[in-house]
Amino acid sequence: MDELKEENLKNVDEAEFEEKTVVDEIKEEQEEEEEEEDEEALPHSEFLDIFEEGLALMVQDPLLCDLPIQVTLEEVNSQVALEYGQAMTVRVCKADGEVMPIVVVQSATVLDLKKAICRYMELKQQREGGVKHIGWKYVWRTFHLVFNGEKLEDDKRKLKDYGIRNRDEVTFLKKLRRK
Repeated sequence: MDELKEENLKNVDEAEFEEKTVVDEIKEEQEEEEEEEDEEALPHSEFLDIFEEGLALMVQDPLLCDLPIQVTLEEVNSQVALEYGQAMTVRVCKADGEVMPIVVVQSATVLDLKKAICRYMELKQQREGGVKHIGWKYVWRTFHLVFNGEKLEDDKRKLKDYGIRNRDEVTFLKKLRRK
């Protein structure tokens, strides 16, 4: 009997020892990982460089080849949504003949289209170094968006309600003054 007790005690001691060593190993591994994380922390500028390189590689994909080199994540997401049929391109024609391909979700409202136009113009200006600020309140007071002769005046109304589908053209027209 005494031999069994001694053997059981010996087994318990060995199990406790093994348990302690496993816990110690886990703690050591966690400490090493934390040290590695500290060593791997990149300065912001290096992280941005790595991110932009990865983004440039993504843009080489046939699905994303239409995007500019200085692409934003928003533009990548829009292009992917287009490919999966979750978004549509509305071609906005300006008076000078320029056509702006604006990507909006399928359930977009007139206000969503206006915001997308603003974003498109901001990105275009950043890339070209053009005018720094556009007064959008002034723009929307003096211009209409028109589709098939109908003014898109209700910001809450969906584009589909006006009959706008993928690749349709919406015109940017100056409002006429009332006398």
